[in-house]
Amino acid sequence: MDQTKQEEDYGYGLFPERKRAQSNKGLIRDSLFTFHHKCQFMLQVAVDSSPYAKLLLNAMKSSGCKVLKDRHFSCEDCDGTVSGGFDAISSQNNINQQSHMTRVVTHELIHAFDHCRAHVDWFNNYRHLACSEIRAANLSGDCTFSNEAARFNFGLKEHHQECVRGRALRSILALRNISRQEAEKIVDEVFDTCFNDHAPFGRIPHSKKDAKFASRDYENRGRYYANL
Repeated sequence: MDQTKQEEDYGYGLFPERKRAQSNKGLIRDSLFTFHHKCQFMLQVAVDSSPYAKLLLNAMKSSGCKVLKDRHFSCEDCDGTVSGGFDAISSQNNINQQSHMTRVVTHELIHAFDHCRAHVDWFNNYRHLACSEIRAANLSGDCTFSNEAARFNFGLKEHHQECVRGRALRSILALRNISRQEAEKIVDEVFDTCFNDHAPFGRIPHSKKDAKFASRDYENRGRYYANL
């Protein structure tokens, strides 16, 4: 169900560089090993070496969506509330470690994949947004045991599901001007369907090894169907 439009910035306010009137492009300091340069380097490593990113980029290419790093990714300052964002044009981040960069790139590429394969109404349909946030938290490695342990979050029964639910909820609250109660209701309504949608991985990649297997299976899918 479409939601009534409210006076909000749809999360763009989380990226202060977008409000600056002057561009810093072309300045000498941009060529030095500054935070921006480090961000660009980590981004390159993530796109080139991550099996998660490799699979998602291949899947989007197969769907007719071409993603170019220099055009569709952007390193920008965040206000600390978020680590990155997808706006159907570029991704932005607030990251200092390569592992974090790889995970955030994967998370945002899942949003890009959803945008590519479906008619996602990011701005007016909160259920669409919630579904993609659930899928991104579930499939990007956000909720792996090691990452949760690093956050001192421990649990046994359905802990992965609760992590996914919680991260999706926090993302929606950061991006949209709605109450927590309304956000929880929306997440609950779409959770089962979206949690069990594992495209294009075909499984929940709980580790880099799982992602490599999923990427290999995706690349070899043509051979399988050719032998049927």
